Amino acid sequence: MRIVVVGGTGLIGSKLVAGLGARGHEAVAASRRTGVDTLTGEGLAEALAGADVVVDVADRPAREDGAVTEFFETSTRNLLAAEAAAGVGHHVALSLVGTGRLPGRGHFRAKAAQEKLVEAASVPYSIVRATQFFEFARAIADAGAADCKVRMAPVYFQPVAADDVAGILGGIAAGPPLNGRAEVAGPERFRMDAFFRHAMPAWNDHREVLTDPRAPYLGAELDEGTLLPGADALLGTVRYGDWPGRIAVGGRPAPIRLGSVRRRRLPSYARH
Repeated sequence: MRIVVVGGTGLIGSKLVAGLGARGHEAVAASRRTGVDTLTGEGLAEALAGADVVVDVADRPAREDGAVTEFFETSTRNLLAAEAAAGVGHHVALSLVGTGRLPGRGHFRAKAAQEKLVEAASVPYSIVRATQFFEFARAIADAGAADCKVRMAPVYFQPVAADDVAGILGGIAAGPPLNGRAEVAGPERFRMDAFFRHAMPAWNDHREVLTDPRAPYLGAELDEGTLLPGADALLGTVRYGDWPGRIAVGGRPAPIRLGSVRRRRLPSYARH
């Protein structure tokens, strides 16, 4: 199966390309580094020629509300049009858990717009909403920083390792279109302010973490359960306490308070 991964040179994309290749698929990384620009359409027709599946994991680094929404809308329109012309049979889009609960705010607004375009297109699809990646934890802390302090809301979240996300995405991409959504999350639940209060010293980051119920995340103020997946979420296997990136070189892991989460066994198509 020929599977084109848009954003295939990024964190999730590169893992996905490697994993699909190991499963025997022809996995192609498409990004501006490889001459494919979904914003302008440059290189899209060539990259999608003969593709069975397209997986869109591209992201926009900027967090300005208007700019990020414009990126996802323009990129997705161009991509879906090129897929229809190429006869692609399955479009897989990586989205965020919480999209739909805050559709008019920040990054959630942009992902909601992207999902709407995917659902309305002629190409069969699967939308995979993931929770926050372990690998982005430090960036989340930095986004909440001001005056040498980090403000975090006392809300719950269930972060996941990028390896788990890539593995589950690969299984869904190689399977039949869901024509609906699936959610992916880590195996443990944390309160966000407590998580960073315990995790940051292991990164050699000793900024004070303040609990602030109004602290925004991706431009939105959160309710207690906004970032939590539903009961049917596919859970990864990597625990934060076992993830190598949890500590700085030469550092020591800090204890993390865990919450209870009902585990769900991954279906066969999502195991890796």
